[in-house]
Amino acid sequence: MTQDERRIYLIRALLQEMPEYAGVRIPGDEREQRDLLRALFNVRMPGKASREFLEVQDEYLKQRTEEKGITDCNDLKPVPSDSRIYLWQGDITTLRCSAIVNAANNQMLGCFQPLHGCIDNPMLN
Repeated sequence: MTQDERRIYLIRALLQEMPEYAGVRIPGDEREQRDLLRALFNVRMPGKASREFLEVQDEYLKQRTEEKGITDCNDLKPVPSDSRIYLWQGDITTLRCSAIVNAANNQMLGCFQPLHGCIDNPMLN
C-alpha cells in the first residue's frame, strides 16, 4: 500500500465510523487530504479500532515521521543556568526523548478543535 493509499484508507475508515461527517468529501489535493485526516484524528473519540486500521495508521505515521526527521534529545544542549532544563521548539512528534510534559485543559483532555494550533494538536503535514 502506498502512502497515498494509506491516507485515503484512513480517511474513509474514520468517515465511516463517524456518521456526523458522512457528507464530507475527500479532497483531491494531498495537502487538503492531510488536513482532513488530521482533523478526523483530532475529533475521533477513544475506542476500539480494527487491527488493520491500526497497522495502516502505524505505517502511515511512521513514514510521515521519517519524512519530517527526528531530533534526538541527546543532541540538545541544556540552558546555561540549569543543566537539567532543555528548551527546544518544534514538532513534539519528532522528538526522541524519555518524556514530554504537555498541556491539557481542566478536564485533562486534549484539544478537540480540528486544525487548531494548540500545543497538544501537532501538525501531521
